[in-house]
Amino acid sequence: MYSSDDAHRAPFDWKRWVFFSIGVGLFVLVFYSPPWPDAVDPAGRSFILTHQGKGALALFLLAGTFWVFEVMPIGVTGLLIGVTQALFFIRPAKDAFNDFMDPSVLFIFGSLTIGMVFTKVGLTKRLACRMLMIVGERTSRIYLGCFVLTALLTHIMAHTAVAATMYPLLLTIYSLYTTDTRPTRFGKGLFMGMAFVAGAGSVITLLGAARGIVALGFYKEIAGQDVSFFTLSYFMAPMGWLMVFLLWGFIMLRFKPEEERIPGLRDKARQLHDEMGSLSHKEILAALIVLGAILFLSLQSFIPALAAFNKSAIILVATILFFLLKVLDIGDLEGISWNIILLFAGAMSIGFCLWQTGAAEWLAINWLGLFQDAHWFVFVMGIAFFILIMTNFIMNVAAIAISLPVALVVAPYLSVSSEVILFAALATAGMPFLLLVGAAPNAIAYTSGQFTSGEFFTSGIPASLLLLAVLGLFILLVWPLMGMPVFLG
Repeated sequence: MYSSDDAHRAPFDWKRWVFFSIGVGLFVLVFYSPPWPDAVDPAGRSFILTHQGKGALALFLLAGTFWVFEVMPIGVTGLLIGVTQALFFIRPAKDAFNDFMDPSVLFIFGSLTIGMVFTKVGLTKRLACRMLMIVGERTSRIYLGCFVLTALLTHIMAHTAVAATMYPLLLTIYSLYTTDTRPTRFGKGLFMGMAFVAGAGSVITLLGAARGIVALGFYKEIAGQDVSFFTLSYFMAPMGWLMVFLLWGFIMLRFKPEEERIPGLRDKARQLHDEMGSLSHKEILAALIVLGAILFLSLQSFIPALAAFNKSAIILVATILFFLLKVLDIGDLEGISWNIILLFAGAMSIGFCLWQTGAAEWLAINWLGLFQDAHWFVFVMGIAFFILIMTNFIMNVAAIAISLPVALVVAPYLSVSSEVILFAALATAGMPFLLLVGAAPNAIAYTSGQFTSGEFFTSGIPASLLLLAVLGLFILLVWPLMGMPVFLG
């Protein structure tokens, strides 16, 4: 008998189940395929792809398909990575799930709480009003002010949290520009530029995004070297800020605002700022805790006695203080994006799975054949381009987890230092300008309705080419002048 509920029943999601079938099919095809040929390096040594290594590759294809096409929530796919390793004996369950509580994952948890605190106590709103009072009413300067503020916030907050914080501010600014509901060039540039700049700013410190601490975790495991908080910022700050200003120029050229000014904006910002009054106790407390954690992480580069302290533990001290001093409460803890944390956990697990089963090494040696006769610069840029493409199709944490172990294995064969590989990978992984799925700020900006995914893609092509040109300049000239080794000594 026909029920009225049938009329309201959601249509069958064919697309989701098609990609579910593709992902599972790829896993079964690879996992149960006959043994694959050995990889042979230039010295004639053979590298066997074990059954577990083949399982790691199968799992990578499964997870990649699920992440790209969002077959299920990205965090649940992260859980699936650990479960599959255990059920198919790719790695022992203890190893697979230990990675879910890796210090890098806890660092990500801590950085997300910092973003939550700044938004809750009102520091970001105060900073935004102050910025608008300074930049005034010219739309070109509003572009610049919004982009600089976005980049600055990514130094201390995850770029996802920054985008979520900036989004309502940009909506307010845009409402003062026009009441027309149709998209405008200013709207496209304002929101799309925010997404681009959030990526550029996030490469500068470890707090900007999870990919940094994940990459350093792999780097220490594979290359046997540690990179400090300050060292990463020392090399990435010039590139990140150059990209911020170049992207501002690019947005001005591509999306020149229809109007040169937004009358009354400075007065509105001043009114909002005055309504907030003086700094509250919680604002001061939150700022002191965060600045204290950042200062400690920075001083580790200069004070040997501090170097032994784990970065994740320092960030978690700040998190504990937020709750101890009642800046955050249990409701805030329950509001943490566990979907994102589980994504990072799964990315760590599959990255270590590829490495520990020998799958990364096997891929690296086969990949090496493409670069045996290449110039070292072509090799480094080839790796950067590969990661740039991957990070637009899957989350950048996953792109780093999958690509960096392979790249670090290949580099010594061409006498290229691991440092230049690490920083080139971080640069391109941090700036996915082509697809909305590449980073959360892209998706947040898209909800404004100001641009289509096609417009984002076509704007992202020249922006990505700009990124590669700047990266090439830094690899050839700037980073060597700053003291980064390019070749193995």
